[in-house]
Amino acid sequence: MRRAARGSLDAVGVSVPGRHATTTAGRGGVPVHLLGVVHLYRQAGEDVVGLRGVDLDVDAGEMLALLGPSGMGKTTVLRLIAGVMTASAGVVRVGEIDLRKLKSSERRRLRAGEISYIVQGTWANVLPFATTLENLWFAQHGARAQGRKPPWGPHELLDLLGLGRLANVRLAQMPRGVQQLVAVAAGMATGPRLLLADEPTAQLTLTAAFNVVQLLRHISSELGTTVIIVTHDTTIASLLPRVITIRDGRVGADAIRGEEYAVVDASGSVQLPPDVLELLPPNTRVRVVRSPGGVDLRSPDWEP
Repeated sequence: MRRAARGSLDAVGVSVPGRHATTTAGRGGVPVHLLGVVHLYRQAGEDVVGLRGVDLDVDAGEMLALLGPSGMGKTTVLRLIAGVMTASAGVVRVGEIDLRKLKSSERRRLRAGEISYIVQGTWANVLPFATTLENLWFAQHGARAQGRKPPWGPHELLDLLGLGRLANVRLAQMPRGVQQLVAVAAGMATGPRLLLADEPTAQLTLTAAFNVVQLLRHISSELGTTVIIVTHDTTIASLLPRVITIRDGRVGADAIRGEEYAVVDASGSVQLPPDVLELLPPNTRVRVVRSPGGVDLRSPDWEP
C-alpha cells in the first residue's frame, strides 16, 4: 500500500465518483415534512425547550445542511427525523408516515430500510477491525432480519460508490477520512430513501471533508436519495445546494444556492439575521409597512 498523507484517498486507491458517473438507479428519495415541532427535555429537574416550533419541508431527492453552532437544536431535529426521539408536539412526517404515531419498534423497522442515520463519530457507525465488505454485510444484516432485501449486494454498492478497491481493507488500516467514506457506504447499505448524517466531516482535513461531501452529493444526485446533514462548519455547508440555519431551536434562515432568506414560520414569527438585530434589537417597536415588493420594518420615528 502506497504511503500518503492522512485523509488522502490515494492511501487506499479510491476514486470517488463524479457528478455524471454511471450508476444503477436506486429507489429514489422520500420527502420530509416538519410542522410546529416542539421538543422539551429535562435538565436539573426542569423542562427545557430544545425546539420551539420548527417548520421544514424537504423535497424527495433533495440535499441540504442543517447549520448552526452547538446547542441550537440541529442534532435534535435530525434525531426526530430519524425516529430516534419523539417530538413533544407537532408533525414529523417522512413520506406519508407520521413518526410521532409510530411505536418504537415500528421506528426501528423504518431505520432498517427506509431511513439511515449516521451518528457523529466514525467508530460509532462501523466495525474498525473488520473489512469494508464485512462492514457493509453487517449493516445489511439488520434489514434482512426485518425481512427487507437490500437493493444491491455489498460488492455492487462499493462499485456503485466508487469504493470497490476498499472491499478487503480493514478500517483500522485506513486514514480517518477514508474510514468516514466507509461509514457513509455502510449507511447506504440497506438502500435507504432518506440518509441522515450528523457532523460527517467533523475532525477531518479539508480535503477529506470535501471527499465525504462529494460522496454524499453523488448519493443524492445519482441515486435520488434524500440527504440531510448536520454541520457547524460554514465552509462545508456552502458546498451544499440548500442550507437551513437553526437558531435558538427554530429555523432562522433558508439559503438556496447561496441566496439566504429569512423564514416566516407558522405562527407568523421571523428570526432576523444577527446583523439586522444590531439595528432592531429584541423588544424594539417597529412599523410594519407594506410595499410593492413585500413588507418593510421601520423604526417608530421613520417618516415617508
